[in-house]
Amino acid sequence: MAQKKSKTGAKNTTRKQQAERIRAAEERERRAKEAAEARARTKKIFTIVVCVILVLALCIPTMALTVLSM
Repeated sequence: MAQKKSKTGAKNTTRKQQAERIRAAEERERRAKEAAEARARTKKIFTIVVCVILVLALCIPTMALTVLSM
């Protein structure tokens, strides 16, 4: 007769499979951390660029008016 496969055997994982899952989880965490750091770096750069643009937008007309008024 045909052999029955035990359902409990299918649910249990080997040490190798557990190690693979742990390794995959660590890799996902590392990638997520790198992505978060990249987003934070991009946000800082964007903030600095906006501040520089605002400073130039305020300074250039002020300097022009100062020079023209002399």
